[in-house]
Formats: sequence, structure tokens, C-alpha cells
Amino acid sequence: MDGPEKQPDTAAGDDPTPAARSRLRGLLRRTGSALAILAVAVAGVALGLLLAGRVNADIGPFRAELSVGPSLTGDTKVNIPPLGSLVLDTHQGPSQLTVKLGELDQGRVEALIDDPTGITRATQSVVGDIQRGLMRLGFRAAAVSMLAAMILAGLIYRRARPVAASGLTALALVLGSLGIGALTIRPQSIEEPRYEGLLVNAPALIGDVQKIASDYNKYAEQLQRLVGNVSRIYATVSTLPVYEPQEGTTRILHVSDLHLNPAAWPVIRTIVEQYRIDAVIDTGDITDWGSEPEASYVASIGLLDVPYVYIRGNHDSSPTQAAVASQPNAVVLDNEIADVAGLTVAGIGDPRFTPDKETAGRETTEEEQARLAATGARLDATVDAAGRPVQIALVHDPKMAGPLAGDVPVVLAGHTHNREVRELEPGLPTLLMTQGSSGGAGLRGLESEEPVPLALSVLYFDETKSLQAYDDIRVGGTGQSQVTLERHLIGDTIAAQPTPTGAPSPSPGGS
Repeated sequence: MDGPEKQPDTAAGDDPTPAARSRLRGLLRRTGSALAILAVAVAGVALGLLLAGRVNADIGPFRAELSVGPSLTGDTKVNIPPLGSLVLDTHQGPSQLTVKLGELDQGRVEALIDDPTGITRATQSVVGDIQRGLMRLGFRAAAVSMLAAMILAGLIYRRARPVAASGLTALALVLGSLGIGALTIRPQSIEEPRYEGLLVNAPALIGDVQKIASDYNKYAEQLQRLVGNVSRIYATVSTLPVYEPQEGTTRILHVSDLHLNPAAWPVIRTIVEQYRIDAVIDTGDITDWGSEPEASYVASIGLLDVPYVYIRGNHDSSPTQAAVASQPNAVVLDNEIADVAGLTVAGIGDPRFTPDKETAGRETTEEEQARLAATGARLDATVDAAGRPVQIALVHDPKMAGPLAGDVPVVLAGHTHNREVRELEPGLPTLLMTQGSSGGAGLRGLESEEPVPLALSVLYFDETKSLQAYDDIRVGGTGQSQVTLERHLIGDTIAAQPTPTGAPSPSPGGS
């Protein structure tokens, strides 16, 4: 009789031996340790780049901040305060380069001015300056990432081996991502920028960027020329001739239509200091779109040590006006009268808000003309009711000035980007002084075929508060280094032909 059938011993084959279980546990432990070290390294890289992954670079006389950070798509972001940013698909990999454009370094500008060959040498070194800045950024990013990872590992493990492993892993991550970026760089990406912020609304700038970026060499040449041109502007402004008026003379600087040009502020500051200006009068269009991000541009008003009288232009919004009013030395007039530097000044803002460039070339309609005239009449009624003489009235568009004829000796305006001085109405003692663009037609003037000069004027009032003379100052636009000054005495033949200082902003009836 056969005994019971013997069953196969499957359990012994399925159950790993103690040695196998030990090897499996060791593998899992090593994998977990490696993943933990990788996580610490990634966290260290992110923390290090966030806290210290940036360098300041001198690019000619300019200051810029270069920074690098984690990214899923790579690319390069160029921040242009207050306009917005450009995003360029420059490379692949987990790192994003950010370039923040800053202001001119006054000390470096003065050094370039003192050295006759400084500007030429600075323009030739621009591309090298950028390359050196990127090299410094790469070394710094690697160092701070490695250090941050080692500090985190030290806090977690408190043992030398995982600390060293975390630091080396972080270093490998940074160098690997930077290497991928260098190997996948796309110089042609500058022809395909993506615009964020206000630059979305700047098709003129888009064309200029693409024009200067047909290839890398042409881009480098344009960059060098831009540095040289702006440097020459500051060099010539620093040697403006100084007029020494009689004691008791009040000096007023008239500016208009800055249109966000950052180069205008150093020019204004230089003239204020060298001419010992008592007050600045701005007849509007300090911005382009009147948006909230542009409000930071007006912060330079507070750096001037004199009153800054302002009226709203058709490119300026109510938030723009509020931003100007928040400056400590600003005097904002909107159908109001104020005493400034011993003179009584009346002003009113433009009734329109028309920043849309799609309206380029359209003439002022009859309805708009009537609205402008009515606004001028409101200001004239305010002047009549003041009960005291008003020496200066401010309007943005010269079309608003008509009702003021015979009631105010001087009316200051802007809007047209054309300098013109004439009697407002024949036989009436009112002088209409329309300013050109003190911003050189804004950023649109930087790459125009014909350089657009910055136009400013200094008005001299004597002790009786009467206008005695004025100086017209024109600072050569990009590509030109000359500064011209023309003296005009009241009583001479002052009704001259309009002097163009740049095409008016594309909007109804002018800027």
C-alpha cells in the first residue's frame, strides 16, 4: 500500500533566504539614502539660488543684475522696469537666466567722460562684459548651491559622508544644468521673443528688437553702439553752458512728453543742478499707457530737490496722476492754481485718455476739438476767479490754450513733439510756448532712423515775475553727441517756425 503522496515543498523556494533578504534590505537602504541625499541636494540648490544666485555686472556704464533659478523649460527672461519683460527661448534644461536692467552708474559715466578714449573702449567691451558676468554667475551658482546643500545635510545627518555627498550632488546638478544650457543655446531665439507686461502693447519695440537681432554679430554691434551713444549724451550734458542771471531771477525748467524714457531723468537732474533751477514744470505724457506698472517711472521726481509741477497728458491716467502726486516735491494741478517758486501757476489735465497706438495719424475730431476748447475755458474761468495775477498757465494740448489769450502772459504746452513759440492771438499779450519731447519721443526714439533729440527749455522770470528770456536746449538723440543751446530774449522776434523734435505719439491729434 502506497503511503500518502508527498506534496512539493514550494514554500522553501518562494521564501528568500536570510542572505537574500539582507541583500534586498541593503539595496533598499542604499536607494533610500541616495534618494534622500538627492532630495537634500535639490533643496540645497533651490535654496542657494533663491538666496544668493545672482551677481551684479557692469555692462559699459550700465548696471545689471544677472540671476539663475530652477525652471522646467529653460529660457531667458529680461526684465525692463517698468515696461515688463521679454522671454527668450534661448536654451533647454532646468535653469532659467534672468537679466534685470538697472540704471546708469554715475561714477562709471563720469570716469568715461574724463577719459577721452573711455567711451570707445567701453563700447568695444560690452559683449565681453556680458560673458564675464555669466561666468561669474555660473561659479557663484555652483558655490552657493553646494554650500546650501552641505548646510542642510549637516543639519539632517550630522555626519561628514552624507554632507560631502549632498554637496557633490548639488554641484553636479548645477554644472549639469548649466552644461545642458550651454550645449543647447539658440542665438536665433532673440528673433522670437515673447512679451509680458506693457511690452505686449509696444509693436514698435518688437520691430526694433527683431531688426537688431538678425544675427549675433549685428546684435553685439547694436549693443555696443547703444552704450556709446547714451554715454556721449551724458558726456555732453555734463558740460552744458551755464547762464548767470541777475540776483532775484526765477529759473523754471519746462519739460513735456517724457514717454517713459529713462535717459530723460539724468538730463533733467543735470540741468536742475547746473542751472540752479527753482522749479520744474511738466506739461504731461510722462508715461505711454498710464498703467499701474508704469507708476514706478515717476519715482525719479522725488530725487529732484525742487518743486515738480505736473499736469496730466492724454497718455497719463488717473493712477499716473496719483503716482506723481505721491512724490514729496510734486505739485499736481487739475483746474487748480498754486504758488511755486514765487510764481502763480494754473493748470488743468488733458480731458482725454487715448494711449491706444492704433489711432495713429487720425486727426482731432470736431467733438474732441470742442472738448479741448471747453477744458481750456474751464481753466480760464479758474484764472479769472483767482483774484490774483497768474504768471503761467499749463495745458497739455496747444488746442486747449485759446480761451486763455489775454488773461495769462505765458501758456506752456506739449503734446505735438514740436518746439514752437508764438503769440497765442495777434495783439494779445499771451505767449504760447509748446515744448518738444523731453524724452526724445520716448523709447521709440532709441532705434528710429532719424535720432530724436531731447528737448527742454529754461525760462527766466525777473523780480517782477515777467518772462525775460528762455534757453532752448536740445540734447542729441541716440547716435548724436551734440548739445545745442539757443538763447531767446523776450522782445526779439520770437515767433519762429516749429522745430520738430520727433514724431508725435501715435494717438488722436498728436501724442
